[in-house]
Amino acid sequence: MPQHYPFSAVLGCETDALDDMGLALVLTTISPEIGGVLVRGEKGTAKSTTVRALAAVLPPIEVYAADRFSVDPADPVATSPDGPFGVDAETIVRPVRLVELPVGATEDRVLGSLHLERALSHGKVEYEPGLLARAHRGILYVDEVNLLHDHLVDLLLDAAAMGQVTVERDGVSVEHAARFVLIGTMNPEEGELRPQLLDRFGLTVEVAAPREPALRAEVVRRRMAYDADPDAFTARYRDADRALNERVETARERLAKVRLTESALMKIAEVCATFEVDGLRADIVTARTAVAHAAWEGRDEVTRADIRRAALLALPHRRRRSPFDTPGLDEHLLDQVLGDDELPPEPPEGPAPDEPQGPPEDDTPDQAQADGPRDEAAGGDSDQAPATDDTPAESGAEQPTTPPAGTEAGSTVRATAPYRPRLLKVQGLGEGEAGRRSRALASTGRRVGARRPDGPTGSLHLVETLLAAAGKQSSRGRTTGRVELRNEDLRVAVREGREANLVLFCVDASGSMAARKRMTQVKTAILSLLLDAYRRRDKVGLVTFRGAEATVALPPTRSVDIAATRLDEVPAGGRTPLAEGLLEAARVLTRERMRDPRLRPLLVLVTDGRATGGKDAVARSQQAAEYVAGLGVTTVVIDGESSPLRLGLALRLAELLRAEHLPVAEVSAETLAGTVRSRTQKGAA
Repeated sequence: MPQHYPFSAVLGCETDALDDMGLALVLTTISPEIGGVLVRGEKGTAKSTTVRALAAVLPPIEVYAADRFSVDPADPVATSPDGPFGVDAETIVRPVRLVELPVGATEDRVLGSLHLERALSHGKVEYEPGLLARAHRGILYVDEVNLLHDHLVDLLLDAAAMGQVTVERDGVSVEHAARFVLIGTMNPEEGELRPQLLDRFGLTVEVAAPREPALRAEVVRRRMAYDADPDAFTARYRDADRALNERVETARERLAKVRLTESALMKIAEVCATFEVDGLRADIVTARTAVAHAAWEGRDEVTRADIRRAALLALPHRRRRSPFDTPGLDEHLLDQVLGDDELPPEPPEGPAPDEPQGPPEDDTPDQAQADGPRDEAAGGDSDQAPATDDTPAESGAEQPTTPPAGTEAGSTVRATAPYRPRLLKVQGLGEGEAGRRSRALASTGRRVGARRPDGPTGSLHLVETLLAAAGKQSSRGRTTGRVELRNEDLRVAVREGREANLVLFCVDASGSMAARKRMTQVKTAILSLLLDAYRRRDKVGLVTFRGAEATVALPPTRSVDIAATRLDEVPAGGRTPLAEGLLEAARVLTRERMRDPRLRPLLVLVTDGRATGGKDAVARSQQAAEYVAGLGVTTVVIDGESSPLRLGLALRLAELLRAEHLPVAEVSAETLAGTVRSRTQKGAA
């Protein structure tokens, strides 16, 4: 078995000098109730390497040899679907598992399902455990968690919070424990998690590559030494990993003894109130993290330093108010709230309430002996998503900017507050990644058919299975009695759900669109569509055209917040090279189709239909439109023309593109609904 890169060899994960990522990972393994860790950072920052190395430094666990669900033999109330186990049942000690959840995993793979082949071959219903069962008492790792479909993320986080999984499907009814440390890693450039999902992770850390040349050289030196001789390199750090292992085990034993005093608890509440975090989950996580940090540091009582370190890990990602906000925490304000003085000691123990009161200095009963806030305090927050998913991004003032030297005169205006746009969908039925935009064959949704299974598990379609077997009974020598089923008769359900798409914006930034009011309206419409793409888990790209050329302002990415930033920076002015814009959009779509044929595109062309760039601009634009139409891409033309005297050029362009024509004022779902209501009322009259 190949050796994992040693945890202690990762820069910043030395036992006595843990950085934020190393500390967060260690604390959540000391106290899994913290709720896991989300690690955000640019590519190439050792996120996956560090997480995979973590399991090797954790103390091993004892399990029953015949138990697929890894219950604790020392826990008298623990039950397993494979049990019960007698007192003489064989047990083994094994390392903690690190179970990796692929981004493309299905719900059946995560939860488990009916084992189809055994159901036919043995004639009984048997449950095949999923990844959550395998991860019990271990680590569940999701790389690129921001690309995981929302319903799977919700499922994982709910399982992590409840500590158990209940499966009721396909004739299977199973409940098993699923207590694990959930760790997710992500590159923000590939898109963000929704704010309410961020809140469900206990801790979040931001990582970046070191900028100091000496540190970068040390990282390269260690990596090359590991690649040259993994065994020798791992042996060099074995003592450091063993010391870390022992310290984690000692901290776990100390955890129940750490006191969270009343003054410490009040200080945590004060910090959370000051930073205006929603709900009480932040208070609970901060308290648990502070207790775990005190245990890690070998203390028996939570101190100011523990609270400060816990707040820096537990609060930054809970302060987001908009999907385009970045996590952060004002450390200066945190220090002001915590103050310079250490927390006061617990007051001396006073008399019971029914006993005579002592002197004034002794009349405060001790209420500070507590090991953490009660979970019931968060009851109202656990199942209600905060409204931040629908909160508009803050709008900026319209500010003209000076164009760079050597460019055509142009001005930059900002969008106003976005609104809820109408839903734009790709035509037909796709098979892309799960999302929320267009119709597609998916692992969840309404059942629309059946197919042969491609694995040992799946959602059995009983009727189609019986129909497939019925026509073969005579050839199998059966004319009466029970139907004989074989593996080739199996059919699983085909479901129709929703998929994510590539939404490519092609934006006219020429002088004809440069009027401040018009460009503000256009940018607001695009920002609203970007926010909609964020919610629907789409990939987005941005092409702009002005002057004499078209530019890919943002190659297709899942980072919608970067697209919003680039949109604000787009200036307007100059001629209208419409043909160049269409052809550049076609090149982007062709490249993306080669990279991922399953990702269906939606082209959103924002223009007033004018073409003034170069010789024969109108004729070339018509040819370019016919070429784009030949690609078979679903296209929407958002008409930016707003003058009283309309030329209707964008409408004619939409006809050439075989596209939907949508005036910019009708992008809003509310405006569209109002128009429909108005026309309906007139028709009724």
